[in-house]
Amino acid sequence: MTSIRNLIKNLGPGLLFASTAIGTSHLVLSTKAGAQYGWIMVIPIILANVLKYPFFEFGIRYTNITNKTLIEGYLNRGKGYLIFYAIITLFSTFTILAALYVVTSGLLINLFQLTKTPVNVVAGGLFMLICALLIVGRYKFLETSLKYVVSLLFLALLATTILVIANGQVTEIENFKAPNIFNEVGILFLIGLMGWMPTTVEASSWISLWSIEKFKNSNRKPSLKEALQEFKFGYFATAILAIFFMTIGWLTLYGTNTELSNSAVIFADQLVQLFTANIGAWAYVFIAIAAFATMFSTCITAHDAIARVSVDTLTLLFPKKGNIKRRGFPIAIVLLAIINYTVIHTFSANMGLLVALATFVSFVVAPIIGYMNLKNVMSHEIPEINRPSRNLQLLTYVGILFLTLFSIYYCWMVLF
Repeated sequence: MTSIRNLIKNLGPGLLFASTAIGTSHLVLSTKAGAQYGWIMVIPIILANVLKYPFFEFGIRYTNITNKTLIEGYLNRGKGYLIFYAIITLFSTFTILAALYVVTSGLLINLFQLTKTPVNVVAGGLFMLICALLIVGRYKFLETSLKYVVSLLFLALLATTILVIANGQVTEIENFKAPNIFNEVGILFLIGLMGWMPTTVEASSWISLWSIEKFKNSNRKPSLKEALQEFKFGYFATAILAIFFMTIGWLTLYGTNTELSNSAVIFADQLVQLFTANIGAWAYVFIAIAAFATMFSTCITAHDAIARVSVDTLTLLFPKKGNIKRRGFPIAIVLLAIINYTVIHTFSANMGLLVALATFVSFVVAPIIGYMNLKNVMSHEIPEINRPSRNLQLLTYVGILFLTLFSIYYCWMVLF
């Protein structure tokens, strides 16, 4: 009982990580994976979660031991590391948040039947609301509110998955032909799925920054064991939820030639219909609220994280500009909203294009950031006793090698 109480008390960075991960990679990509390619997609989902685990865990490990962010660690390894990460962050600024807000806007339009309201207008309203919440509420608001949101979604998903399994797989249409996963279209989808499964690898630094905020808002700093236990709880939950979504897509849509739309509004309705078809029409509003709350929380956590990362990176790149750290957070929050609203307006709220672009970049840079994180936790700043075990180091190298070879294979397919 004591260990459970400590786990609940220490909930923070791992919980925020889970909330971030459950967004697009789960609601959109995991569901599509099962619907288009069937049960076989459980393999890349599990592979991505296992092979990327060390990349994220190192964010908790490094910060807990050094009281520094991973981004500070990059600078300590060499300014080139930090500049590379700054470039990746800059690209993320123009893609990740836009993709998340588009999906969330679609769910909100679906929930309140705002069919005559353009997606970019709804997204603009969400930007304003979330900016206000983050500037006023800060980290404490995130941590408190997300405990309820993640719990609500987990229960809704668990109930739906059980009912879907009990109903059995939908009947395949006549002459159904399973799609080839190893052609260019299939490989591109795999890269998108694994690029954001469980989430983008750049999020390892987000966990690091949230850990620093957790230390500031707590009476005592958790031990390394407690911090890792809390993170593993959140990480395991995201993996299970991804399999839930994949299972729902597989059992309800695979073999029917039903395509999940790239339109945010249509996709939102399709998603909620998947749930209510198995639970009952009476549950439509509850499922819609749960799905919207999930994406809303993902928008909040990602917006907060990218703002913190931007401020931290600029502070380290320009140390003589002391006011960046002091005043930068609210400015970064607002600037991110303006930039991403412009992206959404320019791309006419095409969810598929935004998600594909964001996930492709995340996949390509994943092995590089994984290596940078390994360099941090194996540096002289970490006592030998607190460094990753040999098995964890081996898993890291396997993950880096696998993701690198897969990226090379994709580039070869496109170019030749």
